[in-house]
Amino acid sequence: MSDLGILVPLFALSIPITAIWAKHKRQIAEMHMRSGAGQSSEAQAQIARKTAELEERVRVLERIVTDGNYSLASQIEALRGDEHPLPPPSVTTTSSLGAR
Repeated sequence: MSDLGILVPLFALSIPITAIWAKHKRQIAEMHMRSGAGQSSEAQAQIARKTAELEERVRVLERIVTDGNYSLASQIEALRGDEHPLPPPSVTTTSSLGAR
């Protein structure tokens, strides 16, 4: 029975301690939400800039690949510094991707 006598006061003290802890956690969460609100618009702007840059790079790559007068393989070999670049392709085709 003496064990039960010690558990009752411990249980009674744990209730307000738990309430104080929960209130503190809620306040911390609210502070994080308030501080994160200003950063989200900045982060969105950064993502939008990066997306625009990547879209522009894709457009350039589409133009390179679909340009009929462009010999991609020989240009790559020239950049590598090989002494024997590949001859230009004999048949060139255009794609509808470059028509944007």
